[in-house]
Amino acid sequence: MLDMTEPLVPLGAAHYPVGEVQKTKSYAFLLLRDFTLLAFSAAIEPLRIANQLSQKPLYSWSVVSEDGHPVRCSSGVEIAVDGSLQSVGRDTVLLACSGNLKGGNPSKSTLAFLHRHFRTGGEIGGICTGAVALAQAGLLDGRAFTLHWECHPGFVEIFPRLAPSKRRFEIDGRFMTCGGGAAAADMAISIIRKDHGNAFATIVADMCLLRDDAGANLSQRTSVGTILQTRNPGLIEIVKLMTDNIETPLSMDELARAVGYSTRHIERQFRLCVAETPTRFYQNLRLDFARSLITETNLTLFEIAAASGFNSKSYFAKAYSRRFGSPPSRVHHHRRRRAYQSA
Repeated sequence: MLDMTEPLVPLGAAHYPVGEVQKTKSYAFLLLRDFTLLAFSAAIEPLRIANQLSQKPLYSWSVVSEDGHPVRCSSGVEIAVDGSLQSVGRDTVLLACSGNLKGGNPSKSTLAFLHRHFRTGGEIGGICTGAVALAQAGLLDGRAFTLHWECHPGFVEIFPRLAPSKRRFEIDGRFMTCGGGAAAADMAISIIRKDHGNAFATIVADMCLLRDDAGANLSQRTSVGTILQTRNPGLIEIVKLMTDNIETPLSMDELARAVGYSTRHIERQFRLCVAETPTRFYQNLRLDFARSLITETNLTLFEIAAASGFNSKSYFAKAYSRRFGSPPSRVHHHRRRRAYQSA
């Protein structure tokens, strides 16, 4: 077992008293290959700040890897760990940290450990794309969960029965996940709020120089209206319909009927807000979706074209090249070669 009997309680100028600590809450961060450093640090720092503000051992934490060896993050920095996954006890909240749709390629023994930890009463979660490992461990069925928005398209293709939330984080009983980045801090602050109250959580957020929006748990991405620079509800609804209908695209007539606009009015509004036609805007959404599948999944180009709403593989390749400057086959081949070399 890891020695977590002496939590870090650093000194600081700011102080906020809390009640007596009945038991220090322990966390273990499982670092998987290519984990996101920003998300990991954003999750751990609020715990440190809570201890510092209260001058009490509210939280303790350890950093583990599958084999006890250092782990290289997605930005190339190697992080030392306190021990191996096997030394994490059942009373410790175990959080898997990864950074891409492969989820760090955890071993079968790691997936079995995650499954056993939860089934024997432990709390568990995923940071950034940690939900991928949890899905591979068979723990996401019937649960509210999320992961970074960039990986949603590929995740749904790989796990078609699972639907990630678009929110910044999800806490479902003994199960917690977040979309990475600042959302990891939001989730940690939300936990602190539940444990020690609103006022204390607000001070922790202030120390992190974050707005205390954790309770609101907003969407991961900027609103469609902000991106389009419009408050036109019809136009916003059209983009949402486009986003929700990638594999089977709607016609312009269908979009127009759905919002009660004429196709000519939609054309004018798109040219005004985004300086391109709605048809090209819609196609670009589908091509962006395709690019996500190419970089994050093992689907064939034919499967990717179909999932992106293209009936012709040749037309898909032409449209893709026009948008991204190179054919999808080049990106697909490069990604597969890298995957083979790193295997």
